[in-house]
Amino acid sequence: MHDKTATLAPGVAVLAYDGLSLFEFAAACDVFGTDVTTGSGRPLYRLSVCAATAAVTTDAGLRMEIPCGLDALHTAQTVVVPPASAPGAVPGAVLDALRLARSRGRRVLSLCTGAFILAAAGILDGHTATTHWSECAELARRYPRVRVDPGVLYVDETDLLTSAGSAASLDLCLHVVQRDYGTEIAARVARDLVVPLHRPGGQAQYIETPMPAVGDGDLFAATIGWLREHLDEPVTVNELAARSAMSPRTFARRFLASTGTTPLAWLVRERLRLAQRLLETSDLPIDLVARKSGFGSPDNLRKHFHRALRTNPQAYRRAFCAPAV
Repeated sequence: MHDKTATLAPGVAVLAYDGLSLFEFAAACDVFGTDVTTGSGRPLYRLSVCAATAAVTTDAGLRMEIPCGLDALHTAQTVVVPPASAPGAVPGAVLDALRLARSRGRRVLSLCTGAFILAAAGILDGHTATTHWSECAELARRYPRVRVDPGVLYVDETDLLTSAGSAASLDLCLHVVQRDYGTEIAARVARDLVVPLHRPGGQAQYIETPMPAVGDGDLFAATIGWLREHLDEPVTVNELAARSAMSPRTFARRFLASTGTTPLAWLVRERLRLAQRLLETSDLPIDLVARKSGFGSPDNLRKHFHRALRTNPQAYRRAFCAPAV
């Protein structure tokens, strides 16, 4: 007898619960519920939305009826876990269903802070994961057995995948389509959504990292003020210590106590901030940006950009350069 299930598209179950975040939920439904088909006309996926209750209230206060129960996870090959405004309030039945799906070898994806739900189920223990950059430290604090990477758009551990904040949910879902069907079909899905198939860099480039404030009466206020005006010049700790009338060792120790960072780390971060501003607000060539920000050469600028922001200067400019008006 012909097995009809062999011709069915793989099932994707998207979970829902009270406090559901609509953006990430909609991203998963848009990608896995796409109208794009295979060459034979078969849908890419069979999408199911499921919950432990017949209806949920979203984080926007909207009441939404849910067509499927948690038994939809039994026949799905992929389970998607969107974020909720209160991950700790997700029903225990959902956590149990996730554990069962994982034990049966189902592929599990979390979007944004949905990682907290997977972590609460114990599914991320011993694995690398990510979440929205503003919540990475909290995820690591609450679940020390999870290796948290705050700099990437998503983490792919084959059948366990996690995405960074909001828009990275699209990145991860499109990545899954590309894994399943190749670049051409994934690109068609991306074009249908009017988004790029790949975004350069990771979420580190979006993280706001303000420098420690230094008051006017601070011991290093004058030195820091001078540094900010001379970021394009070569400078050593010995020279800075001399400007502050201290020995290099005393200067380094007191600078750390005063600002929370070392002189070199402070200087690199300030130079990065200057380079970012130049890339965002000017059309200066990259080699000139490198010189004006104190990195000297494009190679050195690229090295520090990749290390701190997980991207390169050209990609950063494309993403953040203000359009001419």
